[in-house]
Amino acid sequence: MSADTVSVTGWGRTAPTAARPIRLRSYGEAVAAVRDRGARGGIPRGLGRACGDAAQNAGGAVFDMTALNRVHAIDAEGGTVLCDAGVSLHRLMEVLLPLGWFVPVTPGTGYVTVGGAIGADVHGRNHHVSGSFSRHVLCFELLTADGAIRTVRCGTPLFDATTGGMGLTGMILTATVQMQPVETSLMSVDTERTRDLDDLMVRLTTGDRGYRYSVAWIDLLARGAATGRAVLTRGDHASLETAGQLGAAGPLAGGTRARRDPPAFRPPRFPGPPAFLPEGLVNRTTVGLFNELWYRKAPRARTGRLQRISAFFHPLDGVPHWNRVYGRGGFVRYQFVVGHGQEEALRRIVRRVSGQRCPSFLAVLKRFGDADPGWLSFPAPGWTLALDVPAGLPGLGALLDELDEVVAAAGGRVCLAEDSRLRPELLAAMYPHLDDFRALRAQLDPRGVFASDLSRRLAL
Repeated sequence: MSADTVSVTGWGRTAPTAARPIRLRSYGEAVAAVRDRGARGGIPRGLGRACGDAAQNAGGAVFDMTALNRVHAIDAEGGTVLCDAGVSLHRLMEVLLPLGWFVPVTPGTGYVTVGGAIGADVHGRNHHVSGSFSRHVLCFELLTADGAIRTVRCGTPLFDATTGGMGLTGMILTATVQMQPVETSLMSVDTERTRDLDDLMVRLTTGDRGYRYSVAWIDLLARGAATGRAVLTRGDHASLETAGQLGAAGPLAGGTRARRDPPAFRPPRFPGPPAFLPEGLVNRTTVGLFNELWYRKAPRARTGRLQRISAFFHPLDGVPHWNRVYGRGGFVRYQFVVGHGQEEALRRIVRRVSGQRCPSFLAVLKRFGDADPGWLSFPAPGWTLALDVPAGLPGLGALLDELDEVVAAAGGRVCLAEDSRLRPELLAAMYPHLDDFRALRAQLDPRGVFASDLSRRLAL
């Protein structure tokens, strides 16, 4: 364990604060660290992919969970896995794909730990079918503020407080998760261009029920009649039969291989950007050019293309430290959800961002299905838009404050795992179970053993 103080940020590289990192290598060390956390408490931290300040703790401790990374047991017949909280989804895919199983939910990166996936209750492109990650967690072991290790099962208040609770109810040590069966490591993918936001929403509404996975990249610099134009990508895991039929003629001509070889997870690796890049590389000109090329190169309509799992789910994981392209100023990820029937709020936000000329080359729209039981879980039925913008963009703070008001008035919410600037007075309107969460946390952890920059900023 380390006693040195270091600067800690989220993946967006904004709002750094100093904390004492404690790398945990055993459950015994975890118990000792919680008992000796100091006056400012501590917060569990995985691979640091949350963009906001949820895994920062100014003046306190940050518990590095990544050395607790053992896969303890796999039920190859039933598809369940028991693993440490520090195991990444990337590692689970490496281990389980050859056995015919895939993670039930994955966000845009595989470099998220199982503990982080539960604490943030992450969602993916299949929320309209499969819900968020916690829906597939059978139970977990939780180290609470009193030093006890509790087995927490789904359907209990502590389970619902912890899934989406951002590490504030305790430290997850192990979890048992139900995986999803697959036959190959390929995806069958359909792609189409949409002319504007309304066209996109119609296609998502009418067509998503036919796909397990669905996501749309949006050009937020397009204006006028093209406002909200997008590239819509949908697909499902390719069966052996599908891989054989499509692979014979496609760029991954490997139908015969798919029948002969077990599935495998072998994502490519590319050189990452240098540690120091000049400021301002991501601007309206460069992003405008990128967006135009990305939209134009997409097919107007293409069906049944075979694609590797890694390319479909995690295209940026092959580029180490891609967040450096924003320079030392970093970027802000803004993600919100508004319900069905609140499409005008979504249109208003897209028009406002487009009119402000926010340079975002990573902007995605998805549809959420039924809400999950986590008290602070982000997903709710409706539309979710996520966009990344340079943190130094003039007027960004005022713009996002304005968007917060639109989201709250529409009965929506902002994603806490990505947030580092939401005003606390809006939180109760966005998360109706907030009082339940605060009450349970006060009972479970009256001395504030588990604390973070996020918890102090929002009085969680």
